[in-house]
Amino acid sequence: MEVIAEDVSVHIDDMVSKEEEQEREDGEGVEEAQQTVTKNLNRMDSLEMEAGKISVMRGTSKVLSTAALMQLAFQSIGVVYGDIGTSPLYVFASTFSDRVPSKHDIVGALSLIIYSLTLLPLIKYVFIVLRANDNGEGGGTFAMYSLICRHAKVSAIPNQQAEDDELSACTAKFPSKNPKRAKKIKEALENSSWAKTILLSLTLFGTCMVVGDGILTPCISVLSAVDGIKKMDAALSKDVVALISVAVLVLLFSVQRFGTDKVGYTFAPAILFWCLFIGIIGISNLIRHDSTVVRAFNPIYISSYLKRNPKEAWISLGGVVLCITGTEAMFADLGHFSVRAIQVAFTGLVYPCLLCAYLGQAAYLSNFPDHVADAFYKSTPVALVRILILLLAESVYWPMFVIAVLASIIASQAMISATFAIVKQSMALGCFPRVRVVHTSHKHGGQVYIPEINFLLMFACFMVTASFRETSKIGNAYGIAVVAVMIITSSLLILIMLTIWQTSVVLIAMFVLVVFSFELLYFSSVLYKFSEGGYLPLTLAALLFFVMYVWHYVQSKRHAFEVEQKVSAEYLSGLGSNLGVARVPGVGLLYTELTQGIPAIFRHFLTNLPAMHSVLVFVSVKYLPVSNVPAEERFLLRRVGPEDHGMYRCIVRYGYRDRRVGCEVFECLLMAQLKSFIRVEAMEGGCREKVEAEEEIRFLERSCAAGVVYLLGHSEVRASKNSSLVKKVVVDYVYDFLRRNFRQGLVDLQIPNKNLMQVGMNYTV
Repeated sequence: MEVIAEDVSVHIDDMVSKEEEQEREDGEGVEEAQQTVTKNLNRMDSLEMEAGKISVMRGTSKVLSTAALMQLAFQSIGVVYGDIGTSPLYVFASTFSDRVPSKHDIVGALSLIIYSLTLLPLIKYVFIVLRANDNGEGGGTFAMYSLICRHAKVSAIPNQQAEDDELSACTAKFPSKNPKRAKKIKEALENSSWAKTILLSLTLFGTCMVVGDGILTPCISVLSAVDGIKKMDAALSKDVVALISVAVLVLLFSVQRFGTDKVGYTFAPAILFWCLFIGIIGISNLIRHDSTVVRAFNPIYISSYLKRNPKEAWISLGGVVLCITGTEAMFADLGHFSVRAIQVAFTGLVYPCLLCAYLGQAAYLSNFPDHVADAFYKSTPVALVRILILLLAESVYWPMFVIAVLASIIASQAMISATFAIVKQSMALGCFPRVRVVHTSHKHGGQVYIPEINFLLMFACFMVTASFRETSKIGNAYGIAVVAVMIITSSLLILIMLTIWQTSVVLIAMFVLVVFSFELLYFSSVLYKFSEGGYLPLTLAALLFFVMYVWHYVQSKRHAFEVEQKVSAEYLSGLGSNLGVARVPGVGLLYTELTQGIPAIFRHFLTNLPAMHSVLVFVSVKYLPVSNVPAEERFLLRRVGPEDHGMYRCIVRYGYRDRRVGCEVFECLLMAQLKSFIRVEAMEGGCREKVEAEEEIRFLERSCAAGVVYLLGHSEVRASKNSSLVKKVVVDYVYDFLRRNFRQGLVDLQIPNKNLMQVGMNYTV
């Protein structure tokens, strides 16, 4: 699975210099590439390279200065906290959507909000989940899956090899005490194919729910903000409000192509102002209306609220849970910042401002409970807003309205950016069809824009907004998406605690009893409104899960077929140095998914072509379940067959956040690596003279000058005759439909037609 690189220059020298400059910015300079060393090889199709001799560990975290830390914390406000920061717009309205609350109900709901914000965003995510990062990179469930795969051999991704475990990025971050409990769990996972499948399925479903969250977040955030326009004209219908919301959504998705770096960071001052805005308003309302609501910090009011009206209180949890929406963005967008920066921003600004906002709204509703449907706008003191925004006009509504709409747009940005990043990760690990990935930042490889996904998100948001038209109805769907992601995250986190962190059983039990049970209680409540919109995220997630699993399943079966049909070493040796055909000057790059052995497509090329290039390189591009692969560990090289065959194998490894280079830049990097490989082989092997190595390098240079041709197979995958009806439908129709309608690998490689040669081949799985 290859990701295109944008804006590649036409001239090779310029492209190499630009690539080297980019690599230096990312800390992965091409000049740092370590020379590849070989060992004595027992089999022709093996690749026993020393890939783990890197002294610099990618997992080492940098100590940031105070100024740098505060700068990152400020930037994270605009990217990460827009969603959870705008939740006061609709929480109380969704909690009491069907009734006017009593004062005791308001205090009970406030107590639930306080402890939900404390237990889940603050304790669980800020201080626990952020530690379960993938070498400093976030990405949601995929990052946690990657972390588990590095400590136990449970990866269900094909095309992996032992050398991958030697990457510095794969090195365990936590010292292993190797207790019996952790060892037994790891062995059980590694020896069970069902456990591996369940773990991957759980990861994929969590990813699907985050994408569903990315659809619902813009809808509810924008609609709740625009809904405030009815305060100026109560006669406005829901249709008009929905239409204005759709117009705002068009603007939101139209600017996505500029990237998170330009869009998100620009929003930081606005979100900072917004948090201070709602915090000061909350303190003002607390002083002016009913300061006794602070008693909600006593958790006993949660118990009394649930006991007084059990069913109504349980149903209202579906609205309360919206106060923690956007929490998952802290982990999904972690790669843009640092753990410490996100912790500082949340604990120092976002958390206290949110508490003040909810306390203020509860104080206002204690005196005006019938205003619960429009609690945010009606609880805003006009005089205070005048002071805050320096406006002397009689009405301050419109400035406040604009601020709310801007905040809602920013709130949507966090989950949209996270959706792009997660789809890229899924595609890189073979769990999503190919789409066009545009890198929007030269400094942050994880900041991407995917046009196809952007269009689908926009279309889905239009449909949801036009169909539901009310924040309370969208909230029913939104709550399920949010809580489902949290439950899956908790499940993977418990596994990490058991097998990697080796946390005390007592602490794990406390986590399950307090946090996990809290989430399950919320989930039971949001499921109650399944028929009132709650079905939407589950339906979307199920559809997306089906697509991802079908793609992953067929790709895995296809890889297994290639392994079974690979060319034997005896067949290759019997061809001789000319491979049974004429050898012409040039370099042929034959792409294959195999990391060991000669692919079956090679026999097809020999059968259908009268000649073969003087230098032939079997190239396998691999994406590993790690965030980044250092440039010095990118390439694995070795010979295939005797020296006079002129054949090599090249394994190119990328992490799911790495940026792929264009084909012409790749050719230059590959040739440089081949030359280094030949020289080091001559020095270390002891079987070849230096003069012979230099002659081989000159021959390689002459072959490269004659031209580089890409040899690709045009494959058709079909289910075997003995397959079940379900498998035939999945492989012959569903997968074939996806393959034909999504991007082809040829497009991603950006290979000019004059440099391309394809041979068709059928795969039976």
